[in-house]
Amino acid sequence: MENIIQKLKEEKIKRIVIKVGSSVLTNRTSIAKERMLNLVSLIAKVSKKYEVVLVSSGAVAAGYTALKLDRAKQISRKVLASAGQPILMSSYKNKFDIFGINTAQILLTEDDFDSRKHTLIFRQIIDTSIANGMLPIVNENDISTTPDQLFGDNDQLSAHVAHYVDADLLVIMSDINGYYDANPNDNPDAKIRSEVNFITEEELGAQQTPNDAFATGGIVTKLKAADYIMKQGRKMFLCSGFDLETATKYLMDGEQISGTLFRYKKK
Repeated sequence: MENIIQKLKEEKIKRIVIKVGSSVLTNRTSIAKERMLNLVSLIAKVSKKYEVVLVSSGAVAAGYTALKLDRAKQISRKVLASAGQPILMSSYKNKFDIFGINTAQILLTEDDFDSRKHTLIFRQIIDTSIANGMLPIVNENDISTTPDQLFGDNDQLSAHVAHYVDADLLVIMSDINGYYDANPNDNPDAKIRSEVNFITEEELGAQQTPNDAFATGGIVTKLKAADYIMKQGRKMFLCSGFDLETATKYLMDGEQISGTLFRYKKK
């Protein structure tokens, strides 16, 4: 562990992408105001040290707080997302205003990463927003798009955003504390793997098992995001979005007290 801490302190990180999941941001009937405020407070601190891009889930869950539709139906999820986006962004704005941080909303699809022109445009939008002191908040545009135009989860979206905006690090804050060596729900002796350097095809092909009804992936989509990040020569840190001590220590002090660092190493 001491070696990992030393390496973290030696690394030069300029830009990071923080991704936060639906289960962290919302309860079943409302925005989780205290958790969101804690997250915003952390981002405000981190923004003084790094350039930050926030990738945020939660639009569908936020929409469900206002409109009870069957979230299993595709058209219902689109309606919930359209209702939830302004609720989510309004909640963010109210809290970031406390810290004097202006926000910019950016909605992307998988197609935006297949077109050099589209990729350049959203990269310029993010760069210009950051240069002018604004925090870009990215989400997937699942309202007016077809399923084949979507990643389907913000874990993989955040990995692509991190790569294309040239971020040094992706931090995923979730309802899990890290990547375990066994399923902690079945094995009480399961331990968090502090560092992962390679992900097997078996791990990537496992069944998606989200812990929350509004989530879209679970650990598998996080592993896919990590696999993509490592193949691009970048790093990903997976930690809890409920208890922010791990994220705070890692980002502010370069100290890894928990969570999992995904970083490729040559054998």
